[in-house]
Amino acid sequence: MSKTNEKLNAIDPDDIGYNDTPNQHFSAVLDARLSRRSLLRGGAASIASAFLGSSALSACGGSNDTVTPTTPTTPTTPTEKLLGFAPVAKSLLDSVIVPVGYTATAIYALGDPLTATTPAYKNDGTDTDFENRAGDHHDGMEWFGLSADGKASLTSVDRGLLGVNHEATTDEKYASFFLHANGGTSTLPRPAAEVDKETAIHGVSFVEVRKANGKWEYVKDSAFNRRFTCLTEMDLSGPVRGNALAITKYSTTGTKTRGTLNNCGTGKTPWNSFVTGEENWAGYFTRSSTDDAARGNDKSVTSLKRYGRAQGAGSRHGWETGGTDDKYARWNISQIGTSNNGSDDYRNEMNGMGYIVEMDAYDKTKLAKKRTALGRFAHESAAFGKPVAGKPLAVYMGDDSRNEYIYKFVSSTNWDAADANSSNALAMGDKYLDSGKLYVAQFNADGSGKWIELSINNPLIAAYTGYKFADQADICVNTRLAGDAVGATKMDRPEWCSVNPANGEIYYSLTNNSNRNVNPTGSSQLAPDSANPRAYTDMKGTTAQSGNPNGHILRMKEGADGSTALTFTWDVYLFAAEASADAGKINLSSLTNDQDMSSPDGLAFSPATGICWIQTDDGAYTDATNCMMLAGLPGQVGDGEKVTLNYTKADGSNLAVTTYVGKKPTADTLKRFLVGPAACEITGIAETPDGKALFVNIQHPGETTSAANIADPSKYTSQWPSNAGYGAGKRPRSATIVITKNDGGRVGS
Repeated sequence: MSKTNEKLNAIDPDDIGYNDTPNQHFSAVLDARLSRRSLLRGGAASIASAFLGSSALSACGGSNDTVTPTTPTTPTTPTEKLLGFAPVAKSLLDSVIVPVGYTATAIYALGDPLTATTPAYKNDGTDTDFENRAGDHHDGMEWFGLSADGKASLTSVDRGLLGVNHEATTDEKYASFFLHANGGTSTLPRPAAEVDKETAIHGVSFVEVRKANGKWEYVKDSAFNRRFTCLTEMDLSGPVRGNALAITKYSTTGTKTRGTLNNCGTGKTPWNSFVTGEENWAGYFTRSSTDDAARGNDKSVTSLKRYGRAQGAGSRHGWETGGTDDKYARWNISQIGTSNNGSDDYRNEMNGMGYIVEMDAYDKTKLAKKRTALGRFAHESAAFGKPVAGKPLAVYMGDDSRNEYIYKFVSSTNWDAADANSSNALAMGDKYLDSGKLYVAQFNADGSGKWIELSINNPLIAAYTGYKFADQADICVNTRLAGDAVGATKMDRPEWCSVNPANGEIYYSLTNNSNRNVNPTGSSQLAPDSANPRAYTDMKGTTAQSGNPNGHILRMKEGADGSTALTFTWDVYLFAAEASADAGKINLSSLTNDQDMSSPDGLAFSPATGICWIQTDDGAYTDATNCMMLAGLPGQVGDGEKVTLNYTKADGSNLAVTTYVGKKPTADTLKRFLVGPAACEITGIAETPDGKALFVNIQHPGETTSAANIADPSKYTSQWPSNAGYGAGKRPRSATIVITKNDGGRVGS
């Protein structure tokens, strides 16, 4: 995530690919025609509609106590029609826009205190004690109910805990500039005080929220409030625990590590624990320019390069320069010690990042556990297939980087329904997530596919010359290399995944890929293939954006064996595109002005309504609209048609790429529900069990602001949520909002 940063010389940590392996792909193409936006992009009517909702947090139908709702606020029992709301128009306003009849309210933002003694957030860069405050860049999120007496509850609808990822921070040239009074230090070394703030705002928070007197609020002094940062001690669990690859100066036995980093998507286990994915963690570490030789050019060099850390690579924030203390030294992963096993330095430190991490939302005494059996890569969310008694559990995951892979983990242990009520959540994680089979997906041009096991016993892995795996732990640490070895299909940045509760089908948002090229050159560029069939140029003003700039949502149906199936069928649920784009080669789903979007990212099904919520993290269409959230009523794999895209290759020959397009949406099955404030990402979805309160995160509003303008709020590209009446100061803040329907109905109806 966090890929909308368009500041000068900004580096997009998500849109970086390290996969230059020569895996087979289905086709190559020549020039796709330019897609030029219409001048109006929806016309004056869209702007006028959006402007009506510019006050406070509301769009056309509710606010944070400053706008009279246009519909009655007294709860009624209306006849429900899912997606019965009027679609929200595209918007460039600095506000949250929701449909008529809905209210959106900010309740939990960066810096909010989590203890009774933590001072209120001043939001001027002078705040401290971030270990006891909400972190930054709110991302994936889950709901955990609380009963009136403070016990875990699966049915509570007015009191609960939100598990919230804090992915990263808005930065420019090292410093998290909104966090520091003067914008921070843009040269090295970094001051320790700045580094300490920045490390503390990463990670995860658990925060109590409740509905009191008809309004939602977070509970500042709740005993359940808790922070995990990138320095919090955690257990390694599964095959990597105690392995030589995990030995560091901090944990000479290879059983522990410190912290979780760049947390993106989330998930909830069948036993009601929280799981979070570690995504773009590699860029936080640095290596010296002579480290290859210091390591004797051993296979660790291959591993580091595959994960984006070539020798001489600088770190994203320069945290290693904060001082001589061990908490700063751990960000330098150069081999500087004399030991044979890494017990006197941090050469192996990065091997402790990149996992699915499990946490107990209710028990503050429990350490988090990194579930290494699920593989190490740029994790987004983890989606659990529907548990079936007597059958193994399946967990679906994606690797969010250009040309990376889709994965599945299948537990060794069969599901016991009694475990859903266990009082020891992490013990259940030990049971189901520490032992099993890890698979990677290969997609075929005929709409079928297969899962390939990543096992030390797989002959393809044993014979792979690119890297010699020692054991299963080595595969779990170097999962990308194992995927390379078996010829997995390179995808257009697999972001979130979610399982449709209606039929068990698995949905993946493939957000975009600038490396799909009409005439691929070099090992990092790819021709289109059936599962990633578009390669075209889209114009953003006068800037040409090539590849697959808008992304798509792919869905998969397991074979007859369910969670243990080795085959599947697939199609594309939606091709994201602007409405005016070429319907024959780009807007293959025939999206209208009420449905068009770019870069689908956050993706989750409502357990209450079955609505598929789609969120965007976009930089390709932001001249026309801020990022957004749509609501869809999906069908099933195979409900659409086969389509062949014909491209003219450089040599003049034709290249036909066949793909499978899901049933085209109608005005009743897909529509825009929300548009966010300026320069934000919409991400994170959680709801109460009755579906009447929907929690959504607004990440990094105003991130396109220049650090040079830190002293002049009039030059901020966003002042949300302070411009909606939430909190002090004018610096923009990532925040959680709650959306409710004014008539008391379920959200999305």
